Amino acid sequence: MASNGSDVPPVGRTPLRATADNALKIVVVGGFGVGKTTLVGSVSEIRPLNTEEVMTRAGEGIDPAGSWGKRSTTVAFDFGRITLSERQVLYLFGAPGQERFWFLWDRLFSGALGAVVLVDTRRLEDSWYAIDRLEHHGTPFIVARNNFGEPGHTLEQVREALDLPPEVPLVDCDARDRESGKRVLISLVHHLAALAGADADALAGADAAAPADAEALAPVPAAAEPPALAGAPDAIYEESTP
Repeated sequence: MASNGSDVPPVGRTPLRATADNALKIVVVGGFGVGKTTLVGSVSEIRPLNTEEVMTRAGEGIDPAGSWGKRSTTVAFDFGRITLSERQVLYLFGAPGQERFWFLWDRLFSGALGAVVLVDTRRLEDSWYAIDRLEHHGTPFIVARNNFGEPGHTLEQVREALDLPPEVPLVDCDARDRESGKRVLISLVHHLAALAGADADALAGADAAAPADAEALAPVPAAAEPPALAGAPDAIYEESTP
């Protein structure tokens, strides 16, 4: 990139702090045209990188553009950034929604702390694949209903339609609004913290039980062995668990 003769960054771009050394990753997934590009762009502190391309006649019959008035589409991924502290930065990746680009999702999920599944209640079935792939990878996620108008269903009805477990958060949002988008990300962070706390509690419980288990499994001292077996040479003992 050619220098502009100044240390001032281009308009619309925030330089990354030189002290930042810990990168965190969140992925935004969902069906075609649910607002993933809009959400990433609304919360990013930098001008987001996107791979939007104008849809052409070649895509007719493949992408349902006419139904929703959409004239461009993401062909790779969207990228945004939020600085969390002097040393931590959050990277946002918006996945493409068209079925022919789903092969990219598995790579985008790699290394992600968690994901936001953005849904449009007019086309809930478009979100099933995203939820399935996240569950397959074991990636924690929340679901955000992007309101394109007055909601026609309650969140509980949406949860039932998506067959979401009760522990998966389901929230409302407006992908166009920065504060609303930030609340979605905060909800995901709270969910991740709750899962980490549950894992820590389970680990602590296992550690607390370990001494008793170890004592129960400890070999019987030689002096306590039955007299008939104590002097048996080269004896081999096998324990089996039912």
